Amino acid sequence: MKRAFCSALGAAVLTAALGLSAQAQQRPQIETTKVDGTDNVYIFRNGGHQSIFVVTKDGVIATDPVAYGRPNGGQQYVDEIKKVTDKPIKFLVYSHHHYDHIAGGKAFKDAGARIIAHKNVMPHLKPLADPNTPLPDESIGNKKVIRLGGTTMELLYLGPNHSDSNIVIRLPKEKIIFVVDTIPVGSFPGRGMIDFYPLETEAFIEKVIALDWNRLIPGHPGAPNGRLGTKDDAKAVLALYRDASAEMKKLGQGGKCWDEAEKEFKLPKYESMPGYANGLPFVARRYCGLWGRGT
Repeated sequence: MKRAFCSALGAAVLTAALGLSAQAQQRPQIETTKVDGTDNVYIFRNGGHQSIFVVTKDGVIATDPVAYGRPNGGQQYVDEIKKVTDKPIKFLVYSHHHYDHIAGGKAFKDAGARIIAHKNVMPHLKPLADPNTPLPDESIGNKKVIRLGGTTMELLYLGPNHSDSNIVIRLPKEKIIFVVDTIPVGSFPGRGMIDFYPLETEAFIEKVIALDWNRLIPGHPGAPNGRLGTKDDAKAVLALYRDASAEMKKLGQGGKCWDEAEKEFKLPKYESMPGYANGLPFVARRYCGLWGRGT
């Protein structure tokens, strides 16, 4: 009896120790890290969303507040920037119009930032009048270059992709791009397929690959361990989309969309990827829309 009790106690202690170890390894909800090999580029992460900001001698250029469902998230991002520098936040760039990335911009507006976004953002946001997501101060076309304190940032619209307003944010000197949602790093696409432009996205990714860059910072931490992406990752995502399209094309043109096609649709080549089980129905539905409904 005593031996059994000691064994149980030992197991309980070991379980508790392992639990503490796992907790210690968990990443905090909010985290700011400097990008390796750069002097002034930072990643701000809030849970499963992230954005970038650049510190210059004349001020800060920030992107996506990532504060949807987080009432204080925008201010927490501003506070994180203030821990890094006392320079003013001059610009806030919206990557596109989806709230999970750009809600919380009010804190930046209150801090004096000028908000910039692609021209297609305004028609989406204006009718909704979300108090946490200010309208852009400036709407851009296919390209804008921000120069501040010796840093150059390019804002490039390369056509519809994950949305009709998604831009590529490029730092030419650092050879870094920030691309949200369209090119996930190491994980399977999911809910974001809802307003995805399938064929246009293939052209978009080809244009992204043709740009001069070495590292891709995604809008959600890359897998595994929050890694950054490479051109090989972009090529792999393009191949995945093309495989998905080809697979659903057979089902959709065979008259099986929606229900029958969605049940039969499988991409076994990618089933080991994080998010495959949850994301597959969303991918199926979007490509069923293309090949079964022509939209």
